[in-house]
Amino acid sequence: MMHYSNWLISLKNRASLRNACRTPPSTDWNKRGRSVDMKNNNPSLQNNEKSKEQTVTTHLWKKGYKIIKKIGEGTFSEVVKTQSLIDGKFFACKTMKQTINSLEQANNLREVQAMKRLSPHANIIQLHELIFDKETGTVSLICELMEMNLFELIQGRETPLPEQTVKHYMYQLCKSLEHMHSCGIFHRDVKPENILIKQNVLKLGDFGSCRSVYSKPPHTEYISTRWYRAPECLLTDGYYSLKMDIWSAGCVFFEIMSLNPLFPGANELDQVAKIHDVLGTPDQGVLQKFKQSRAMHFNFHPRKGTGISRLIPNCPAPALSLLYQMLAYDPDERITAETAMRHTYFREIRLAEKKADRVAAALGGGDTGGIHGSVEHLWRPSKLGKQLRARHARQTPLMSHNIKHPGEPLMRRNIPHYPTELPKVNMVVPRAQMPFPVSTMPAFTGSHRGTLPSITTKKCQSQLAKPQDESHSTAFKTFYMPPLDRKQGGF
Repeated sequence: MMHYSNWLISLKNRASLRNACRTPPSTDWNKRGRSVDMKNNNPSLQNNEKSKEQTVTTHLWKKGYKIIKKIGEGTFSEVVKTQSLIDGKFFACKTMKQTINSLEQANNLREVQAMKRLSPHANIIQLHELIFDKETGTVSLICELMEMNLFELIQGRETPLPEQTVKHYMYQLCKSLEHMHSCGIFHRDVKPENILIKQNVLKLGDFGSCRSVYSKPPHTEYISTRWYRAPECLLTDGYYSLKMDIWSAGCVFFEIMSLNPLFPGANELDQVAKIHDVLGTPDQGVLQKFKQSRAMHFNFHPRKGTGISRLIPNCPAPALSLLYQMLAYDPDERITAETAMRHTYFREIRLAEKKADRVAAALGGGDTGGIHGSVEHLWRPSKLGKQLRARHARQTPLMSHNIKHPGEPLMRRNIPHYPTELPKVNMVVPRAQMPFPVSTMPAFTGSHRGTLPSITTKKCQSQLAKPQDESHSTAFKTFYMPPLDRKQGGF
């Protein structure tokens, strides 16, 4: 069934590719799914737009891409769905609105540098190709195409997402932020529209506002979307750091659990008021830190917030704990992305990841094509080896068969240990017919008085007799066998 599905998808892609090659490029994006017109009705502006769209479309066509439909538009760029004329695959094309003078300047764009530095990562949008049009000075970024963003996922829903789905998405978001921050970059515009989803895989995109963590403040004040803007961005003259991403992620966390924004402020003053309504006013020490970097002084009347738990009464305790740590008013007390990944809320996901890593290690770095010919790493002294040695009785089939190491000793980890000397067993040794076991019969050296009958070789008598001559004793000794020595492993 799976092979038939893949064949059918491949057939559809080839048919779509043939149609794309036959159809000339068109710039009427309104007929390609454009939902809203972002511009006014100025005729001259519309003519300029059409002229620019025609140029971009023609340039992309020359580079081997056909525009399918418009996906979205922002302040600095617009995104369209494109199809490769080479292999028929679909991509997202992000075209910058600013004019670029050279290819070198295009490669030095902050967003391009960030995407190249952060790739590859499972939770970061991957850049496929950069296209520069020298005539118009436009830059287009060909990126992987996702199904939808997080806002589109929750928009219009009447029932909340399943708890496991929310947990899975938030863990991936924390992983993407941890990777960014460890690479020396913070995003500065984390919001549902910039978080993309495809088959339960979450990826962070739109790095046009990112900044280096080593750059000295003050930074740009009016950054990030207002609803997801941290208090230090609202109350200082640009003195903020990577912790602002954690605040934004906390706001996203609340929104995908409740399907409503946490702090929907109408303006900056209303935004601060919305924060204080829920979290309360901060301590004077926190405000004093903000006042040192603000030309305009401010004072807030002490107020106790309603709390987050009232807004989502069915929220699990671990999720509420993580939410409060991500929304700490003081950025110095706010949790980091790395620490958030180790929170109790994600314990099940971490255990599942460790189990998957052990399976991948057993398969030789994630190769699922079969059992590797070499599994040397399985025998290295490591924490994993100790765990497996302690649980050798629960040995998995991945490490119990088809393992050949001619140069290695027999005793290995995950294999039950046996003593080097085999236990003595009762064995029947072929020998001549004897009336009794002669191996334990001592030689007769004493003399008897003739009261016992003589021993014959034909049958066993109930009484012993004195041997009549030395020949009987000699015959006895010829049948004596020493005990077998089994220490060398032979028989």
